[in-house]
Amino acid sequence: MHNELLDVVDKDDAVIAQQPRSVIHANRLRHRAVHILVFNDAGQLFLQKRSMKKDLNKGLWDTSAAGHVDAGESYACSAPRELQEELGVSAESLEGLFKLEPSTDLGMEFIQVYRCRHNGPFDLATDEIDEGCWVDQVILDERVAANDPTLTLTFKIIWQQFRNIAN
Repeated sequence: MHNELLDVVDKDDAVIAQQPRSVIHANRLRHRAVHILVFNDAGQLFLQKRSMKKDLNKGLWDTSAAGHVDAGESYACSAPRELQEELGVSAESLEGLFKLEPSTDLGMEFIQVYRCRHNGPFDLATDEIDEGCWVDQVILDERVAANDPTLTLTFKIIWQQFRNIAN
């Protein structure tokens, strides 16, 4: 998990090399990730609390599922794989919402964000996730506006962008 092979990409998201994850992160190279927002029928978002075993953002609340796009993999193939690996579910359809440009705040990742509906239950990957919960969107708005330190910076950026396109 900590040293998988990932694509290194240029400013236009074109693949220019492949390197281990540790090298990419240590050298702040551009690479790819996906984040999936899972909503239930009541409109609540499922948040995951990142495992204390993770090397980044330990114990912080994050999007429903997320992960790196593996070397040679597309965003569209990565998203359902991450959803299955982390939550133990397959979504009938994933809707592509928007793509974020890499920045230091986003760990130099191009991030493709998806949305799906699922009411659970989930089979959480215990090596990745300590717990999860459903949260009302208004509560998330308040937490993000207050710069809640228990949320990852990436989640806050994604949530703000999501709310901008959802309104």
